[in-house]
Amino acid sequence: QVQLVESGGGLVQPGGSLRLSCAASGSAGSIYNMAMGWYRQAPGKQRELVATATAYGTVYNSVKGRFTISRDAAKNTMYLQMNSLKPEDTAVYYCSADPNQFSATPNRYWGQGTQVTVSS
Repeated sequence: QVQLVESGGGLVQPGGSLRLSCAASGSAGSIYNMAMGWYRQAPGKQRELVATATAYGTVYNSVKGRFTISRDAAKNTMYLQMNSLKPEDTAVYYCSADPNQFSATPNRYWGQGTQVTVSS
């Protein structure tokens, strides 16, 4: 079993920045033993994949240029740095993990989600 705990969400003005964190623990050991991803779900919309990090590195990023996914093995934590935020980025953000470290759509384990609201 893998446990994922997100943090770092909140209310930010348009153009601002936030950094989301996803702390992993459990049987998988290092986060580099897994593929990990960030998804988001806006009100009334389906959950969508934002970015994925696998054994190959960052393999998907739907918000390239504004969002960056990264991992810190020493802290066993994944991050999503979000810059130049827009109101349409408002959503609940979820981190995910998959024991298949090459999965481009990791969805075996989920965090509880953290709310990001971009509004003036």
